Amino acid sequence: MAFLNRYDLDRTRPDAATVRRDLLVRVLIPGIVLFGLLTGLGFLLKGPLNGLEVSEERINTYLANHRSPLWNSITAAWSHIGNTEYVIGVCILLVALMWWRTKEWWYAVAPGIAISVQAAAFVPATNLVDRPRPTVPHLDPAPPTSSFPSGHVGAATALYWTLAMMAQRIENRPLRRLVTLICAVIPLLVAYARLYRGMHHLVDVLVGFLNGVISQVIGWLWVRRDPQGHDAQTRA
Repeated sequence: MAFLNRYDLDRTRPDAATVRRDLLVRVLIPGIVLFGLLTGLGFLLKGPLNGLEVSEERINTYLANHRSPLWNSITAAWSHIGNTEYVIGVCILLVALMWWRTKEWWYAVAPGIAISVQAAAFVPATNLVDRPRPTVPHLDPAPPTSSFPSGHVGAATALYWTLAMMAQRIENRPLRRLVTLICAVIPLLVAYARLYRGMHHLVDVLVGFLNGVISQVIGWLWVRRDPQGHDAQTRA
């Protein structure tokens, strides 16, 4: 698959002009469009679709009424995975490791670009929309952002689904599948934890996923690759 293996098909170093152009055309402009999409969806929820909040509150109330000390502890760990400092720390560590191992900085920075796009779209959108959090007891400290969309879910999705793509370079098949599965599941755990702990409505979590997925795609495609590049180098 050209999308999945694009960095393997063409491992040439991009020049400075290509980097500047692609950061503008393939990162900045799509990021602005993503911000507009998130903001538009948020205002729809607070306007024509505000009736959804009644149904969403039923989900939050059900989960709050069925909490237990065990699941409070488990979901606390899952929720922390999406914390800003945790996501940034893991990203910096893995970008540095990938850069050192591959010597391909343009490949290694993909997770960093993904979470940066996610945050750049999320922060202004959540402040503009300013949707209240569910009216149930909150088990986590409420960050200064609003309920919409879930930044924890967006950040975890952008980071770990990008890492799942990068895991396809692992040569050992069982290990590759295990790492891919873990990276794919982590955002789902974060999403459930944020719902369980009363921090977001269902739509907030779903739009957080949307933000994370789009940011992950932008990060993965941030620099142009030539599908024939690797073959051309081999023939040369």
